[in-house]
Amino acid sequence: MSRENDTGFLAAVWHGAGDVRIERRPRRPLRNGEVRLAVSFCGICGSDLHEYANGPHAIPVGKPHRVSGETAPLVIGHEFTGVVTEAAAGVAIAVGTRVAVEPEYRCGSCEACRRGEYNLCIDMGFAGLMGSGGMSEEAIVPAYMLHPLPDAVTDRQAAVLEPAAVALHALRRGRVRAGDTVAVAGAGPIGLLIAQLARVAGARRVVVSDVSEVRLALARDLGATDIVDATDQDLAAVANGVDVAFEAVGIQSTLDAAFASVRKGGRVVLVGLCNGRVSLDGFDMVNRELELIASVGYRDIYPDLIGMIASGLFDPSRIVTRDVPLTDAVTDGLERLRKPGDDVKILINPQEKGERS
Repeated sequence: MSRENDTGFLAAVWHGAGDVRIERRPRRPLRNGEVRLAVSFCGICGSDLHEYANGPHAIPVGKPHRVSGETAPLVIGHEFTGVVTEAAAGVAIAVGTRVAVEPEYRCGSCEACRRGEYNLCIDMGFAGLMGSGGMSEEAIVPAYMLHPLPDAVTDRQAAVLEPAAVALHALRRGRVRAGDTVAVAGAGPIGLLIAQLARVAGARRVVVSDVSEVRLALARDLGATDIVDATDQDLAAVANGVDVAFEAVGIQSTLDAAFASVRKGGRVVLVGLCNGRVSLDGFDMVNRELELIASVGYRDIYPDLIGMIASGLFDPSRIVTRDVPLTDAVTDGLERLRKPGDDVKILINPQEKGERS
């Protein structure tokens, strides 16, 4: 890549709560094991919204993350895909390869990494939160994060692989099998993807609750057999004792609803990121012999998802409701998602010129 007249690249940079700036960043040389990408799309995640609204939560401030070596200000965005434009010496990937980014950092040497459970790495983190990510014209990531894409997987589909990986890992943690019944408390991006993938896995009944009519309608389109308007309906009454319930919001009321919706001997999978402590009815858990399972990130998921998409079994891009140019990522992306509305998943397109270019 030529460095002549190098003016850097445009990126969405987190400086502090309420302070994400679209600004030009200088390029740096690649280090060992790294790859440079031209970013095709980057999704906005709920984690990005939390960091924007009242962070830092995960973004390192003052003390660099031990794997990325970075601290704020840094480029946000961990749901991204792109094209390889440069690779460090010894990295066996060709320039021009389309790739999905599995953005989990890993140290490779802790006990969890040695067990293959790299999502539980002692220094676990994500490019776009604990290090610079992909809400940008270009990005640098470790080569181990890359998954080449077949022609049958579009860039838009690949940009939603990261939340789909969260959903599929949660389904596997919950041991969902063909013929099971499932409840999903919360029809945000993760909840919708869990519902869609549960049907792909063979669940015969999927009950989804939310307060948004638009999201519930989308849940129905994605395969939910029953939808519950949580403003005036009870998930437990409709679910009537499912095998597995997924909490996909991270608040006390949806956790209570998930527990109430499962049968005796059922399983509750906690996927939503709770802000602080929640309470559980210990007597009820013991008396009904319930199982509480937590799920974080993903491991060994991307190849399976890419194969499912390529074969036509699953299309994660169906939850995308809007594409936004990078120059408008704050005003028409982060700010839009912070307010009540009908958007589910917004993709940032760094290659498109917006009103603020």
